[in-house]
Amino acid sequence: MSVDEATVKRIAKLARIAISDEEAHHYTPELNNILGWIEQLGEVDTSGVEPMTAVIPNKLRLREDEVTDGGIRDQVLANAPQAEHGFFTVPKVIE
Repeated sequence: MSVDEATVKRIAKLARIAISDEEAHHYTPELNNILGWIEQLGEVDTSGVEPMTAVIPNKLRLREDEVTDGGIRDQVLANAPQAEHGFFTVPKVIE
């Protein structure tokens, strides 16, 4: 796949990035090089490779899933602009 200056300008417009004609001319070969590398990666045979999430084997440190209320309701409500009966008070939005 090859990218021309019109495509670079269209990509910039879709990304809402303002670029000049000179910048579009500069970015065209760079994007073509990137697409070339991606095409090279597509040629690699990965049929015998297992999917992985990291290069090194990692074990997740799991903790017991315990349901708690946090025990700090008063501290949380202290940050609220307004609280009543142990809950946040918000203005009525439906009339």
